[in-house]
Amino acid sequence: QVQFVESGGGSAQPGGSLRLSCAASGFSFSRSVMAWYRQAPGKERELVATVTKTDDKRNYADSAKGRFTNSRDNYKNTVSLQMNNLKPDPTAVYYCSALVLGSAFYPWGQGTHVTVSS
Repeated sequence: QVQFVESGGGSAQPGGSLRLSCAASGFSFSRSVMAWYRQAPGKERELVATVTKTDDKRNYADSAKGRFTNSRDNYKNTVSLQMNNLKPDPTAVYYCSALVLGSAFYPWGQGTHVTVSS
């Protein structure tokens, strides 16, 4: 059974930082490209960051470039998203997933909520 358990969300002030984590299980983690997605209320889920199987390449949405850092631990089957210099943002939910042929393939986890406001 594939499972994603996201954590680390919360409230932060603009300019602050949060570190999200995701524990994955039930599939071949080390053979999977992993990704973080973000969904704002009333909007579609959007891709934020990806990391290749061996962590040799990381890609980011334009909104995340220079501020977010995506990483993985293939021993612990976890991915992390370090978010710095946060911009004001109403509550959004961040999810992790594994990509198959470039798209999220497995059922979503519960996500972790992030609110950035002063």
